Amino acid sequence: MYKFSKRSTDNLASCHPDLRKVAHECIKTFDFTVIQGHRGKADQDKAFAEKKSKLKWPNSKHNKTPSLAFDAVPFPLDWNDKKAFDTMGKHMKDAAKKVGVKIIWGGDFKSFYDGPHFELA
Repeated sequence: MYKFSKRSTDNLASCHPDLRKVAHECIKTFDFTVIQGHRGKADQDKAFAEKKSKLKWPNSKHNKTPSLAFDAVPFPLDWNDKKAFDTMGKHMKDAAKKVGVKIIWGGDFKSFYDGPHFELA
């Protein structure tokens, strides 16, 4: 079993309780880091400018309080390892099903691939 770092715990604290349930279930079988939960205006503007988000403030699920989305990366991180992101997505979807929460994974988006992104459906 894996456990969350302080960074992940702090980022998850800004998220909806259902997302926290999913993450806590997933960490039992797969090691990952939650790199972002809630995004304020400055963070969302930056994410949009850097093309890390397709949505402007306040339209992202990251902008809600509590956040209805979080971004996570497999540990250890290799941004070029799509297989690791896909494996994380599978584990996260399995965890969501186990705890009865409906999520959408960015790896399933038809218009673009966003492997780190998970949101409530």
